Amino acid sequence: MEILSTPISSCSREHQKIYQDWFSYADSDNDGRITGNDATKFFAISKLSRPELKQVWAVADSKRQGFLGFREFITAMQLIALAQSGKEITPDVLAAAELENLGPPLLEGLDILIAKSKPSPKKSDPDLDVTQYQSPSFQWFTSKSSKKVPLGSVTSIIDGLKKLYIEKLKPLEATYRFNDFASPLLTSSDFDARPMVMLLGQYSTGKTTFIKHLLNCSYPGAHIGPEPTTDRFVVVMSGPDERSIPGNTIAVQADMPYSGLTTFGTAFLSKFQCSQMPHPLLEHITFVDTPGVLSGEKQRTQRSYDFTGVTSWFAAKCDLILLLFDPHKLDISDEFKRVIGSLRGHDDKIRVVLNKADQVDTQQLMRVYGALMWSLGKVLNTPEVMRVYIGSFNDKPVNEAVIGPIGKELFEREQDDLLSDLKDIPKKACDRRINEFVKRARAAKIHAYIISHLKKEMPAMMGKAKAQQRLIDNLEDEFAKVQREFHLPAGDFPNVEHFREVLGGYNIDKFEKLKPKMIQAVDDMLGYDIPQLLRNFKNPYE
Repeated sequence: MEILSTPISSCSREHQKIYQDWFSYADSDNDGRITGNDATKFFAISKLSRPELKQVWAVADSKRQGFLGFREFITAMQLIALAQSGKEITPDVLAAAELENLGPPLLEGLDILIAKSKPSPKKSDPDLDVTQYQSPSFQWFTSKSSKKVPLGSVTSIIDGLKKLYIEKLKPLEATYRFNDFASPLLTSSDFDARPMVMLLGQYSTGKTTFIKHLLNCSYPGAHIGPEPTTDRFVVVMSGPDERSIPGNTIAVQADMPYSGLTTFGTAFLSKFQCSQMPHPLLEHITFVDTPGVLSGEKQRTQRSYDFTGVTSWFAAKCDLILLLFDPHKLDISDEFKRVIGSLRGHDDKIRVVLNKADQVDTQQLMRVYGALMWSLGKVLNTPEVMRVYIGSFNDKPVNEAVIGPIGKELFEREQDDLLSDLKDIPKKACDRRINEFVKRARAAKIHAYIISHLKKEMPAMMGKAKAQQRLIDNLEDEFAKVQREFHLPAGDFPNVEHFREVLGGYNIDKFEKLKPKMIQAVDDMLGYDIPQLLRNFKNPYE
């Protein structure tokens, strides 16, 4: 089931060659991107009005990256051609147009301008996805130089976030060991990774079948059955060919955002793999298939790695988390409760799917839905009702004999709603990156306050061991002191038990004192730099 279109595939080779020449001319920096300044100069040749060009940019840059790659440039050219023919520019206009028969737009005098310009090496391949392009900012994370990154090198919102992280947030994280307590230091691949969707649920609730249903095919290494078949975390992503890559290999690849998983050890990496395959949907979204959550305490202790820790790590990276339930498996086990608890702080990403709902009739479905909401209410501890999608997400036709015509119509509408949610993921990916970055910055700042406070509470000479143990034992009180002293929101503080567990392996006396300049740098970043970044890369025609 294709839920995202790929405009480049609807463009003939002849037209791609023309667009490639135009793209190379418009790309003033020769970095494979067309920024807002480039666009305002180049698009003006089309003679379209400013409101029309504003709408062209809004549709072409639907992911709000702040620049156009080659694919987005083709989309913009097709939109301009449609506008010149009298069509109104809307997000759906391309879907209704016959793109195979749509020629390039009329840009008077462009051929003369291109002929006068100096020839330059082509930086973009027509079949190259912008996410595969390795920007100059990739070197910021590997360079040993401590020089400031020049403002001119920032060509998108994501590049700007990388720059701010290197200059202002990473020094704070490294100084106060934020990576040991919360999350590993970020790499360039963490910023450039495609949006991810993680599926969680007990065994045989249809997680692997759900992915297969969206892809219209099976991915390499997929196993489906009524028993617990998926025994590992599987990342399903785009690749040149169909293959499975072992976890130890994928975790050390610099261009993959999974290096942080090495902290869970070889026991986990042996249960982790990456399945790559060429697929248009996977060019926009990466799926994370997970092992079925176990039900008994005895079964839980047989896992050789920290299952809830891994799900928490993926939850921080994912853009959407789907909790799948079976009408016949509504009980939430101890491990499932711990897994849902590990998603704390990511409530806005969670969606609940009542799968295989065509196995019960309409009256039973009403009771099942009520029982599911009651169970979730006790686990999530929130007064708000969570969105639950009802359907049967597999390749078989809906069992209309059981659910009836009304149930069939309900399933179709619910499926459309869920697919719309999935469609919006790539468009909202940039906003999600900003949101997660700000959330991380706030957490790192509070972490620095906590660490420096604990350091300040240690005696100068005698009784350091006893003082450290007292601080660890009374960590809740110390958190409260930090909260009152710096007027911080209680909801932003880390989990006390986890923090206590990690803190026990450190000598508090060796921690750094509070460095107000570092804190101020992060405050400036949140208060001024990020808002300025968003203003710089908004629609250039606004």
